[in-house]
Amino acid sequence: VIVVLWQARPQVAERVVVQLEVVAWGLLAASSLGLGALLGMFRPWPERLVGLVLGFGAGALVSAISFELAGEGLREAGLGPVAVGMAAGALAFYALAGASDRFSERRALSDAVAGGTGIALALGAILDGIPEMLVLGIQLSYGQGLSLPLILAIFVSNLPEAMASAAELHKQGVDRLRIAGLWGTITVGLAAVTPIGAAVADRLGPGATAAFNGFAAGALLVMLIDSMIPDAR
Repeated sequence: VIVVLWQARPQVAERVVVQLEVVAWGLLAASSLGLGALLGMFRPWPERLVGLVLGFGAGALVSAISFELAGEGLREAGLGPVAVGMAAGALAFYALAGASDRFSERRALSDAVAGGTGIALALGAILDGIPEMLVLGIQLSYGQGLSLPLILAIFVSNLPEAMASAAELHKQGVDRLRIAGLWGTITVGLAAVTPIGAAVADRLGPGATAAFNGFAAGALLVMLIDSMIPDAR
């Protein structure tokens, strides 16, 4: 189909190929959710090992935030848009994390709902993953080159959350097929967010792009401070 389209309308075909590439990299970055769920379903893992993985992912995310997000935004448009974006991202993620925590408490306290904590962890993975996938799409769209530190950080940071959720759901009697379906859906859904970031980036000027990078940096910083680093410790 792409070959025929390329012969008829090469510009459209080129955009299709670019979008497919963006989706593929998003799927690669998000695939650790499915992998983590599989690992969590079939065996328990030592807490020290999970903590080390989380700590490694936290370090990679600090590097990605500093050099790929805030640093790139400063080069694009200066301090103002980045600072505004970081403040907005931090406040937005703080509000969403609070809502997720309240949801988790309600589910965990309700004995009538099977897998409450596991579902809450899945919700947390979605909240964490959306800004990560959006900024990955922006990075790919602007032709800044593939950000291996960012992809590595996203990949590693997703593993323990999916492992813990799948293990909790399985322990509470949820069928493995349903767990795999849940995390497979989350993986594909988050990968689909990546081209949205790329499409938005195509329509933004440098100032808006810098603010968007700052938004993702602020959201990820709050995630690191609020959950990832404390969980690793």
